[in-house]
Amino acid sequence: MPPWSLISPASRGIGFALARRVLQTTKAPIVATARNNLDKTKEQLLEGTDVDEDTVTVLKLDVLDESTIADAAAACKEKFPLKSNQLQLSLIIPGILFPEKSPFQINADDALLTFRTNTLGPMLMLKHFSPFLPRKISRESGDGADFEGLPSIATTAVMSARVGSISDNRLGGWYSYRASKAGVNQLVKTFDNHLRTASGDNAMAVALHPGTVKTGLSKEFWGNVKKEKLFESDWAAEQLLNVVCNVGMEGRGKCWDWDGKEVPP
Repeated sequence: MPPWSLISPASRGIGFALARRVLQTTKAPIVATARNNLDKTKEQLLEGTDVDEDTVTVLKLDVLDESTIADAAAACKEKFPLKSNQLQLSLIIPGILFPEKSPFQINADDALLTFRTNTLGPMLMLKHFSPFLPRKISRESGDGADFEGLPSIATTAVMSARVGSISDNRLGGWYSYRASKAGVNQLVKTFDNHLRTASGDNAMAVALHPGTVKTGLSKEFWGNVKKEKLFESDWAAEQLLNVVCNVGMEGRGKCWDWDGKEVPP
């Protein structure tokens, strides 16, 4: 069946870079999401490319508002009927960070917002977009050219972080962010277990660690990172897509960094 891709959110930062990279390296249509300025987001995604504007659909979606997730999924169902299309690549990227250095700096409202954005948001995305994934029963595939640049197995990738690793936690700090990303890793493993039953070898889930990328999320910490470890968003997007396309079935349910190395749980 003809494939399509989902990148959410895609209005700035690494999500924007990933959406641009997918547009430039694949032939399948993509759905990008933003909380606002949908037309501007589409214009910026297409700027400087020769991609047909009909290839890109930008939908309103805010992971803090489940109704917008449901509405976006409904719009996708209209555009990509379940019986004749499949979601081949799903990149779920929402993120927010409050870097508490000690437990005394933990703020309940900030911590709750962190979990709602980083963990519950992706969880609700899986709830509403998992029906678009191929099922275990084999289906007729689409034209091979349609899958160019996409993973051979329908893949849902959720943005995590190395600091979400419990075994690798040597420094402490960042309480809410660490815990929310550890939750992402558990979420991905649990969802992948579901896909083993529902989709067999036709779909899988992974978590991704992009490294320190020059985005608004990490700007406060750029000065603490070695120059060679501070990545431009376009480069990071290329690396992450290479990982997603090459990790293979044996890598399902795990967290992988930008260099294709497993991040321990």
